[in-house]
Amino acid sequence: MVHQHDESTANEVSTTTQLPSYSSSEEPRVYKVGCPPQKNFAREFTDTLRETFFHDNPLRQYKDQSGSAKFMMALQFLFPIFEWGRSYNLSKFKGDLIAGLTIASLCIPQDIGYSKLANLDAQYGLYSSFVPPLIYAAMGSSKDIAIGPVAVVSLLIGSLLQNEVDPVKNKEEYLRLAFTATFFAGITQAALGFLRLGFLIEFLSHAAIVGFMGGAAITIALQQLKYVLGIRSFTKKTDIISVMHSVWSSAHHGWNWQTIVIGITFLAFLLLAKYIGKKNRKFFWVPAIAPITSVILATLFVYITRADKQGVQIVNHIKKGINPSSIHKIYFTGPFVAKGFKIGVISAMIGLTEAVAIGRTFAALKDYQLDGNKEMVALGTMNIAGSMTSCYIATGSFSRSAVNFMAGCQTPVSNIIMSAVVLLTLLVITPLFKYTPNAILGSIIISAVIGLVDYEAAILIWKVDKMDFIACMGAFLGVVFASVEIGLLIAVSISFAKILLQVTRPRTVLLGNLPGTTIYRNTDQYPEARHVPGVVIVRVDSAIYFSNSNYVRERILRWLTEEEEKAKAEGQSKINFLIIEMSPVIDIDTSGIHALEDLYKNLNKRDIQLILANPGSIVMEKLLSSKLTEHIGSNNIFLTVADAVRFCTRKSMQEP
Repeated sequence: MVHQHDESTANEVSTTTQLPSYSSSEEPRVYKVGCPPQKNFAREFTDTLRETFFHDNPLRQYKDQSGSAKFMMALQFLFPIFEWGRSYNLSKFKGDLIAGLTIASLCIPQDIGYSKLANLDAQYGLYSSFVPPLIYAAMGSSKDIAIGPVAVVSLLIGSLLQNEVDPVKNKEEYLRLAFTATFFAGITQAALGFLRLGFLIEFLSHAAIVGFMGGAAITIALQQLKYVLGIRSFTKKTDIISVMHSVWSSAHHGWNWQTIVIGITFLAFLLLAKYIGKKNRKFFWVPAIAPITSVILATLFVYITRADKQGVQIVNHIKKGINPSSIHKIYFTGPFVAKGFKIGVISAMIGLTEAVAIGRTFAALKDYQLDGNKEMVALGTMNIAGSMTSCYIATGSFSRSAVNFMAGCQTPVSNIIMSAVVLLTLLVITPLFKYTPNAILGSIIISAVIGLVDYEAAILIWKVDKMDFIACMGAFLGVVFASVEIGLLIAVSISFAKILLQVTRPRTVLLGNLPGTTIYRNTDQYPEARHVPGVVIVRVDSAIYFSNSNYVRERILRWLTEEEEKAKAEGQSKINFLIIEMSPVIDIDTSGIHALEDLYKNLNKRDIQLILANPGSIVMEKLLSSKLTEHIGSNNIFLTVADAVRFCTRKSMQEP
């Protein structure tokens, strides 16, 4: 941040950087600070609104187009399939076919496992990988995202839902509340996109997301111990203390050794496959087909040995057939509407954050633009449709999207291929999963989520920004030791706290002159920078608002007092001028104006002259409107710090 401000300052003083080469008879040209033309309120409001919500100017492409052309462009905007579909060919289909079949082999076992995380029957996970990907393929702008249930959102919605309704005792109410939450999640996502409020998800910082995802991954992995160890009676709480107590308290009578053998063996196989794929990208298909291979082998093993008779828990029955309608099951009235809305909004924000982050990552790798607001509309629409077709919340899956990318997907058609395979599974193959052991599903989930623990990112966060690291660890520990909701609350709270801290306590620094130049820099960053005798130069690295105006005024006065004491102790000349470098001050409000006015009055009493250097156009406009320039004097506002220092030096020499 300081570097950027210093660069801007360097540009601004370019008109006077040759000062040392001038003779006494030749003076450099000094520019006055420009005063922007005043805008009327309507234009100013319109410009602000446009920059806030339409900064990418989405309507520019419609300019000078005919009515039919505008209609087609609008259709392509809402349904990108009409745009990329025109240039679709057999070559692209080959890439999409391979990618679609590959992610289908990965998603089927994952979907069955993730539905258990959400406390739903296995078929609902498969339903959620059939309808939503089809909607997204038509409306989404990402070529690489693979749509379906994901571990973190499944855990989150399962945890939130069971706080309201018991999934065992009130199964039907639980299912209806899940569809209601999915409906409101879709409404939330679509509304954010249509209203162009996508920037709201940016309030959850990268560091908080890293911590939240890591904590959620560990929580999910610990939850799978009940399947890997064969424990039948297990705690419903998600914190690590409750889970480990439940695990160890059932060690003597609740563990099943056959289940443990199956779980550990195939977990080792899955991790080995993942390692092979990571070491050599040519073998990306190995970790992709490893889950379905594990399911087939484990199912055959249980069927042949009838291990289910020895206490090995199996899936049993997965309902056959395509998604039934569920619109009549969504709560539109009654007490569950508010509960569904709350759960839906929370889940929607996490789903959006994950999907948009994944989409942007792969868009950058393939060098194409991703419209975040359009993505939100697509994700919201597919979840609304999903809630009416027995699906729960779907979003972009990182593991499947990575496989999709490496498998060579060309367009969202890979999602359509995946949906077709899931449809075939629902119509024909589901009875074959009857003897699939729960242990293998637990192993698949553990191997899938282990990559979400990004310790390298956490180490980098620690090195770069300690406050970010606190946010990261706060979210992580909140999820692991309390609950997913508490971890999410901590993540959001710390992210907001950081913003508030930076807004209310902006940085102010002392500037000094770099010898042989007319450049003025932070004396902490450049120890060789010299203080100008009789002058204190302070830079404010933030806008001056009501939230920080008093702090900025008091901090500047403190800098002045410290420099006065230092000058007195060293026998230097008295401080006569205070220069405020205002290049980084992008805006100022009425409280900021009052703070500057109070500062000016305080300095007058101390016989110190206030001088401003390079206020921006918005700041200058407000200084003029408030008539503060008349108090300070327009002759005491300069374009550069160098000009201001030259003025102070001359004035000091003229005084007796």
